[in-house]
Amino acid sequence: MLQVFSNIFTVLYALMIAGTILIILTDNQDSGRKISWILVIGLIPVFGLICYIVFGFNWRRAGFFQRRHRNFLKEFDRRADDRIKNLLFGHDVEEKVREEYRELARLLSSVDKITVSDDNDIEIITSGKRKFDALSQDIRNAKDHIHMEYFYFKKDLGSRKIRALLMQKAREGVKVRFIHENIANISINPRYYKEMKKAGVEVVPFTNTRITHLTIGAQLNYRDHRKIVVIDGKIGYTGGMNISDDYFVRWRDTHMRITGEAVSSLQYSFMNSFITSGGEITEDYSRYFPQHRKLHPAKLIQIVPDEPDNQWPVIQMGTVWAVQHTKEYIYIQTPYFVPPEPLLQALKSAALKGADVRIMMPKKADLCYMGPANRSYYTECLEAGIKIYEKTGNFIHSKTLVSDDYLSILGSANMDYRSFELNYEINTYIFDSLVAKENKAIFLKDMETCDEVTLERWRRIPWYRKILQPIIRLFAPLL
Repeated sequence: MLQVFSNIFTVLYALMIAGTILIILTDNQDSGRKISWILVIGLIPVFGLICYIVFGFNWRRAGFFQRRHRNFLKEFDRRADDRIKNLLFGHDVEEKVREEYRELARLLSSVDKITVSDDNDIEIITSGKRKFDALSQDIRNAKDHIHMEYFYFKKDLGSRKIRALLMQKAREGVKVRFIHENIANISINPRYYKEMKKAGVEVVPFTNTRITHLTIGAQLNYRDHRKIVVIDGKIGYTGGMNISDDYFVRWRDTHMRITGEAVSSLQYSFMNSFITSGGEITEDYSRYFPQHRKLHPAKLIQIVPDEPDNQWPVIQMGTVWAVQHTKEYIYIQTPYFVPPEPLLQALKSAALKGADVRIMMPKKADLCYMGPANRSYYTECLEAGIKIYEKTGNFIHSKTLVSDDYLSILGSANMDYRSFELNYEINTYIFDSLVAKENKAIFLKDMETCDEVTLERWRRIPWYRKILQPIIRLFAPLL
């Protein structure tokens, strides 16, 4: 009898393996990722299969998440007036974008419909202390509401100071809403958030804690990696910095303080996440989308959220477009460089056609496996003419792109599969010459503390690293 059960189990398991591989092969995801998952399942069959079910299944394709937004979209359509809808989704401002970039603006609005906004001013923040000081002051000055959404919101000194300010403003009667990524912050004791709730802060965990066997992969694998603050509907913060002393004190990162119409786009993204995650906003929506004053000169900004809820990976598509259409130069900063094949080919093509392509990464990664993963792409990039710089000193966490003295991209998305396909991200596209030149100057300043990796030097790396990096490369799409 045991032999019969053993045979039945073997057959069922073999069918499950075959079915899983068939699902992988017929998926529309990156071919490198398919090969990596097939290798994992082949090398460690039982554990590999479990890992794929939890972390590898393409929930974007399955449409699992899209249902979560329907109630919000219906409610927003019903409660938002024409002024708000035109502010967020009207296409008139796109005509102010340079003609050769308008198709990018249309591409970026094809999923969430958020279009280019006008009458904006922006401060590029490269100092953690500056972000802490400015954010603290803006929270103190808040009169109506504070909306905050963060991947990391730690318990260290700077984080507790921000938390104390939020609780103080809630006690004063300001409406404070807060979304935290509870899987990434699993080490935080629930009491930390209960104290915030007791003070009047409306706290919502982004990930639904009611996990079932059908949704465990979706709940554990898809992270809210966004960093958003909206204060009184007039001031917004977004970029790469979380709420943590790593960002306030130790790391080199890039963030933005925005005033103007683009704040309404951040507001829309926050409200979508807050209501979808179980929160409620019952007040008149006009309270959260105030009129913005006219500015001259004004910055054209497009806020682009992306998530596994969307049919198309719009941030990846926008990045590939920017690289493909580069004429003179494109400078990129990213802590994690594990590019999907379309982006890698676009970068090499841009360099081969004569554009000045530069990529800056940390010399020492914060995760032990990311250094070899980043460097596994060096050889082919250097051979194509891409210039690679490793930043020494403080770990660089910036996620920035600047091109041809006009386009800047700053946000939360790294150049890896996780950001492009799995995480909830938000990037800011800025169509402005002065901002682009500022970001270019920031990149060139950071180069002063970089070591350039040349092809000649790279070919002299030790043999054991030459063996390790191709192995890491096989599994890079899974990182």
